[in-house]
Amino acid sequence: MKNQRIPLHLLVAVLCGLLPLCSKFAAGQRYEADWKSLDARPTPAWFLDAKFGIFIHWGIYSVPAWGQERAYSEWYWRHTFNDDGSLKDDACGEFHRANYGDDFPYPAFAPLFKCEMFDPSEWADVFARSGAKYVVLTSKHHDGFCLWQSKEANKTWGMPWNSVDTGPRRDLLGDLTGAIRARGLKMGFYYSLYEWFNPLWRFDRKRYVNEHMWPQFKDVVTRYEPSLIFSDGEWDMTDKEWRAPELLAWLFNESPCKDDVVINDRWGKGVRHKHGGYYTTEYGAGLQTGGHPWEENRGIGHSFGYNRNEPLSNYKTTRELVLMLVDLVSRGGNLLLDVGPTGDGRIPMIMQSRLIEIGEWLTVNGEAIYGTRPWNENCQWSAGERPKQEFGQHMVAYNVLDNVGKPADGKAVIETFFTSTPDVLYAIMPAWPGRELVLKNVTVKPGSAVTMLGIEDAMPHRLAGADIVVDLSGVTPDMLPCHWAYTLKVPLERVIPPPKADEAPQEKTEPATVEQTLEKILIDRLGDLFRKK
Repeated sequence: MKNQRIPLHLLVAVLCGLLPLCSKFAAGQRYEADWKSLDARPTPAWFLDAKFGIFIHWGIYSVPAWGQERAYSEWYWRHTFNDDGSLKDDACGEFHRANYGDDFPYPAFAPLFKCEMFDPSEWADVFARSGAKYVVLTSKHHDGFCLWQSKEANKTWGMPWNSVDTGPRRDLLGDLTGAIRARGLKMGFYYSLYEWFNPLWRFDRKRYVNEHMWPQFKDVVTRYEPSLIFSDGEWDMTDKEWRAPELLAWLFNESPCKDDVVINDRWGKGVRHKHGGYYTTEYGAGLQTGGHPWEENRGIGHSFGYNRNEPLSNYKTTRELVLMLVDLVSRGGNLLLDVGPTGDGRIPMIMQSRLIEIGEWLTVNGEAIYGTRPWNENCQWSAGERPKQEFGQHMVAYNVLDNVGKPADGKAVIETFFTSTPDVLYAIMPAWPGRELVLKNVTVKPGSAVTMLGIEDAMPHRLAGADIVVDLSGVTPDMLPCHWAYTLKVPLERVIPPPKADEAPQEKTEPATVEQTLEKILIDRLGDLFRKK
């Protein structure tokens, strides 16, 4: 029998009906409650491209806003009070006793957390101007106080323990979420699994997980549909005791944000740097490479929450923050930089200033940051002995300024950091190199121009063996487009490998007709559909 093709109008009609069904199956990938399945979920691309986010630690600990000079002020309750509610006999206890008295328990700060100066649109404007692409707010910290109306919090604590029912009487998480998304940024939240003094946590942890944490987590996720969840406070129990894999299977399969949400690695004792959408480091140097998505999180000062006791010397300069961002991105990581608002709802001016200045640098150089990936080498060193850098999860000594500047005493320094896209290499210079810069082992695209971001005119360059030499002598100080670091844009020659000798040349074929193309699509989609079933 002669082959007969399906009529074109019928093909189109069938495809129009099948494509939504096929898309549903494709998007309906289900994940099991085990790490092998959960880790197979790709980290959403938006996170890999975003590079820079803002962390916010804000709660009733922002009322006393105090800790020792190099302490986390958001740990005020734990650092100041014993388990029986008495004050500790140390600097924290003495501060509380002197300013609030012996009979002033931590929950008494809740009505004083009024947030009367809080303007979510103003915050969103500062964050947008900083160049950050996502924002992460503490929905609740280890004290359990929630920034949205949580019935679980009120029930298990036996008192109003959220920002709608006491204090500001306002849905702080909801108000900021709306303002952030109105500026086109991604919005996520931090969520502490444990709570220091929650009665259920202290006396029946299984009930705490089942009756408090699980329903509360599902409530806040369902209400606000976060693009990122920064879990924390996981270290006292295993992931199985937290029932974390089950909870994440719900998040990826059933929640309203299942396709967009990104998760970290803090889901149980021993899980960090083993499982999760991205790995975390805290007040460290990040990770050495970008083999798995990762993010360094830290404050501008030494505390996440606002600490009135921090000296100016604790705060990073804008130059250090910019170079830190560049260094982390060059190794494949993100930077989540924290601000600690005050109890009345203001972002301290020194923090605003740092963010706005980072944003000014990113306005010129963002092309070399957003959407980039690591180059063959993350940086180029000068001659000399290279300093050692340790890497770890928490509190690792790291000062990027130690690695830049002019070489001295036989010590090497970083001449340029590298980021890249498929066709472009970005060389970010942390200091002005002088009249020229030699980029080693870089193949520039023939006939292309090397430019500096923020300057229209091309930079003359010449080949020198496997290197290129960029002439910067024509750049005068008044021409510099920004402070702190300068970016060269180098178009790359894409080398396409020749076909292997044993590969047979492909036969030339006539282009397919519309009917043939649609028929093939229909057959492919039907095959996909039956395979998924």
